[in-house]
Amino acid sequence: MKRVNSVNGLELKERLVAINRVTKVTKGGRTFTLAAMVVVGDENGIIGYGLGKAGEVSVAIQKATEAAKKNLIKVAVHKGTVPHEQEAKFGGARVMLRPASEGTGVVAGGAMRAVLESVGVTDVLAKCQGSSNPHNLVKATIAALSEMRDPLEVAKVRGISVEKVFKG
Repeated sequence: MKRVNSVNGLELKERLVAINRVTKVTKGGRTFTLAAMVVVGDENGIIGYGLGKAGEVSVAIQKATEAAKKNLIKVAVHKGTVPHEQEAKFGGARVMLRPASEGTGVVAGGAMRAVLESVGVTDVLAKCQGSSNPHNLVKATIAALSEMRDPLEVAKVRGISVEKVFKG
């Protein structure tokens, strides 16, 4: 996993994935807080997610965005799709990502779609199995993306051309 240290010079776009209202009951009554999950990305291979909790929606989103900017990673995106098939799990959520030909679009549901579009993937076939909890789906999708291997690196390690990596 390649961490990105500086946010300077990056044009990050934020996407709200989920808002959850949490109620705490005390003897003085009910206390409402909000938890927001945000995904930030530059649509060019850099992605991060964050969770923010606050009494108001806007403050929770702001906190989540700040948290997301602190844990950015670099992901291998090849010609608008993922370089190879990849599966990942987080909690009860299992995700499968498959490369797709140009013009297919992002075939993925809610939370996965936000992550894939934020990272800059334009064509992909994705499937989530098990839990559809947006928090776990985002984490599983980012885990799958972080395990992707860049075709240039694979070619360099094997000592062959990038075209041979895809044929072999």
